[in-house]
Amino acid sequence: MDSYVRDFGLLRDRRFSLLLTARTISVLGSAFAPVALAFGVLGLPGADATTLSVVLTAESLPMVVFMLVGGVIADRFPRQRVMMAGESLNALAFFCLGAMLLTGWTPLPALAAAAAVSGTSMAVLFPALTGIIPEVVPTDRLQTGNALLGLGANTSRVAGAVLSGGTVVLFGGGWALMVSGLMFAVAGVLIACLRLEPMEQLAGQKHSVVADLREGWREFISRQWLWVVVAQFSVLVMALQAAHGVLGPLIAKQSLGGAPAWSAFLAGEAVGTIVGVLVSLRLRPRRPIRLGVLLCFPTALPYILLGLGAPLPVLVAASFVLGICFDVFGVLWQTTMQREIPAESLSRVSAYDALGSLMFGPIGLMLAGPVAALVGTEAAMLGCGAIVLLSTLAALCSPGVRNLRAPVTTSGSTR
Repeated sequence: MDSYVRDFGLLRDRRFSLLLTARTISVLGSAFAPVALAFGVLGLPGADATTLSVVLTAESLPMVVFMLVGGVIADRFPRQRVMMAGESLNALAFFCLGAMLLTGWTPLPALAAAAAVSGTSMAVLFPALTGIIPEVVPTDRLQTGNALLGLGANTSRVAGAVLSGGTVVLFGGGWALMVSGLMFAVAGVLIACLRLEPMEQLAGQKHSVVADLREGWREFISRQWLWVVVAQFSVLVMALQAAHGVLGPLIAKQSLGGAPAWSAFLAGEAVGTIVGVLVSLRLRPRRPIRLGVLLCFPTALPYILLGLGAPLPVLVAASFVLGICFDVFGVLWQTTMQREIPAESLSRVSAYDALGSLMFGPIGLMLAGPVAALVGTEAAMLGCGAIVLLSTLAALCSPGVRNLRAPVTTSGSTR
């Protein structure tokens, strides 16, 4: 218990508390979006799985295309300002999406364009967030900082998953999306209050964008554990995007009761991530990447059960396990990157990480609807589970994944 008290003592740091609050509110806004957008689009006249695939692909594709540019920007300029810009773009995108659903003016190109603005904002935000954490948190407390940020984010996901379904049912997807936009705007204001010391901010560089990208690529490719796991996640995320973005809502609508059931599934996952935070606060594995990859095996369980037609309570329990595993993986992964990658290259390397991990996501979203129509939604979901298992097994064949050791520590557990 004393160890947990010391961990939560980091909350007394003003800058960390501001970052934590901003991140928590931003994720709460994001937590409203999947249910509101999915069922808002599916509720439009004439909309089907392919319509939803188009909108979600339009959001996902710019995230992939602009991720590397976002990494360069976050390494060149103060990451605080980069994050402010990203939150502002996200607020604009969701205000527009919400307004379209509320007014009934919902041409597919306009919905796709607004979704694309949101995807662009994420391409700016993610590398900056990864890079700003070591500027705010002392090196010896990085895992604690990452875990506490995860706790705030995961609590928001629980609240968002619980509230979003009810908001969609009572008020409609448009209002839920407007609430999301407001939360992103508030997060941007809080980031503006995060006044880093000038010496801690990264000065703009004179190199070309191409030269910066080459330098970041050298840092990325020189670490086998890094590029192997990113390759694993490029395939794994393709399956997850299809399952969470299209196939899951379809199954929920067809046989589980619609938006409230899917909200319950997402809430189970979110509660699992909170438990995962408590585990990751104290866990100090000797081989963090090996453990993280092993934890990817149980994440296939909810997709297999969805494909087999399991009852909702069983599905919620499986999503709870998924949440624990992915959260522990995320904390171990972020902390390892922040320890192993030089600070001046961290945002670019994290951009390569995100690009590689997300690059096939749009393909999963594009194919989910047509594949479901061809072979059936349940069979397509079973395929997603199989992809998760096979990609994880392949990653474990890498010596770099199995053997990378963390710095010696005297606290927490080891494995």
